[in-house]
Order: sequence, then structure tokens, then C-alpha cells
Amino acid sequence: MGGRRGRRGRADGRGQRRRRLHPHPGRLLRPLRAEAGTRPGPRRARHRRGLHGAATNGAVSRTVRDSAALLDVLTARPDPGGPYLAARPELPYAELARRPRPLRIGFTTRSPIGTEVDPHAVAAVDETAKLLARLGHEVEPAEPEIDHRQLALDFLAMWTTQLAQTVDEIRRATGAGPGDFELDTHLLAAAGRSLPAPRYFAAHQRWNTYSRQLAAFHERYDLLLTPTLARPPVRIGELDTPAAVRTLARALMKAGLLGTLAGTKAWERAVIANLAATPYTQLANITGRPAMSVPTYRTPEGLPLGTQFVGPLGGEGTLLALAAQIEAEQPWAQLEPEL
Repeated sequence: MGGRRGRRGRADGRGQRRRRLHPHPGRLLRPLRAEAGTRPGPRRARHRRGLHGAATNGAVSRTVRDSAALLDVLTARPDPGGPYLAARPELPYAELARRPRPLRIGFTTRSPIGTEVDPHAVAAVDETAKLLARLGHEVEPAEPEIDHRQLALDFLAMWTTQLAQTVDEIRRATGAGPGDFELDTHLLAAAGRSLPAPRYFAAHQRWNTYSRQLAAFHERYDLLLTPTLARPPVRIGELDTPAAVRTLARALMKAGLLGTLAGTKAWERAVIANLAATPYTQLANITGRPAMSVPTYRTPEGLPLGTQFVGPLGGEGTLLALAAQIEAEQPWAQLEPEL
């Protein structure tokens, strides 16, 4: 198992993966291998608190056993520099992963930001729901009452301002100039710089609202089940900024007006369109809840298409136990798509 999002480690000649710690930003790379992934809550794993805790450390692996063992390593002792002292479970995660229990799981296939969902993504959740029912879990349609569109915009507010700060930090540390950054980086950084501090503060304040709304959902259900992606894995280049936007961005950058794009309806539409393939994953980042992606479905072309489970605070053990139960029923580590 590995991170739901972020870069994957290289494979050696035996098909084993070198473990690589990595954060979890808000977009998934194209998953070509049958890998599952867990995102521990920010109070669990030792990490630099990037993105207000929305990014946590993890690693890619191919089995639930390895993910559980890694989480035991990452949480072996408290982080002396962390803002919280997370309670350790009574048993190691490797042991909790072997102790499944009947769960009540709410599921949805609706895009939380109102964008299109591919039939394969719907089928992935439907088939997973049927599998869960066969395994003895109670499964029914349900979703948290959250303004997901606003959540997506609030996520991008944090993402763009963090990128602007990162660009500035890199320039100070390395002497890099404007020509050393891609146009898309300039575009997002400019959007971050144009965001007034009160609006940024308000966006961050809403994180608490989203967390409590998701907590209310978890009072009724043990887990939330959604697609991981709203469509089969995207091909390289499909998410490139449209040519017309790039042309306009270059002209505005020369005039020093690049930040004027942010805050417009056109910018909001572009943001939502950019997240159309991954509308489900920001929820766990923003709320700090643990989540995992499990490769329960394969397209006719043989590509894995995961389903996401989001747990409550401290729900890492529950997620791992369910993943192990699914893995025993539908092993995935040996599956490889045709390339």
C-alpha cells in the first residue's frame, strides 16, 4: 500500500518498492500499478507541518501488511516538535490490521463538486459495496453534509499561497530567476499572492466547519466510501493548462498583472475543471482524517481504479483491518496492467 497521492518510489528488478517518504498533495498521479494507499491523520505521523497539516508523510507499498508495519515505524514515538500528542492504540497497527469487525459504511458516487463521474468510477464503488456486504458489513448510500465546492476553493487557496511562499523560498535559497519556473507555477503562485489575508484566514477557518460536519457523519457511520478518481487514470498531458489560458497568462505576466486572473469566474471554473478527475480526495486533507485508497476495480484495459475510504479521527486501525479483509478476498499485489 502507498500514499493516495504523491510520488511513488522506484521498483527494483524483483518488483519490490523502495520506501519513500512523501507528502500527500491534492492531486493523484496516474496510478498504473495495483497499489492501495493509506493517509494517516496528521497527529499520527511525524512530519513537517506543511499546508497547515493537510500534508502528511507516508510511503508506497503493495500490501496492507507493509503499510501497517510502516505506520508502526512512523508512529513509534511521539514527535517532540509536533503541536499534538496523539494517543497510541493499545496494539500495533500490524496487529490491528488482522482484527476486522463488522462496520457501517456510507457510500456515494456523486461528485462533490458537481462534475461528471465516469461509469467505471461508479462501477468501482458499486462492486466494492457488494463485496463489503458479502463480507458482513452494513452498506448504504450516504454522504456528509458539506459544501464541497467551497471546500475545493478553500483547498486551492491554501495550495496557491503555499506555492507562492515556496517559490520565494527557492529563489532566496538558490538565486533562481523567473525563467527557472514553469508558467503554471507562476500562474498558481500569482493567484496565491493576490489572495487578501482576511480571505485566506476565512478559508482556513472553514476547515473547522468541514471537520465537524464530517465528524457528524462519522457519528452515524464508521467509514465513508467514494471513488478515488472520478474517471479512469488520466493520460500524461490531459491536465495541461489550456493553450488559450497559457497565452493570456504570458501576456499578463509580462504586464505584471498575472494575479488579476485569480478571483474571476473564469479562474473558479478552471479550478473546478482541474479538480474534476479528483474531486473526492481533498476532504481527508482538509479535515485531517485518515483515509485509504484500495484497488478494488479494474477497467477493461486492465488499469486499477481505486475506491477511497475515509475514517474518523484515530481510525487508521479500522481502515487497515478493512483493507486486509478486502485484500484477502481480492488480492491485487500480483496484478499488472498491459503497457
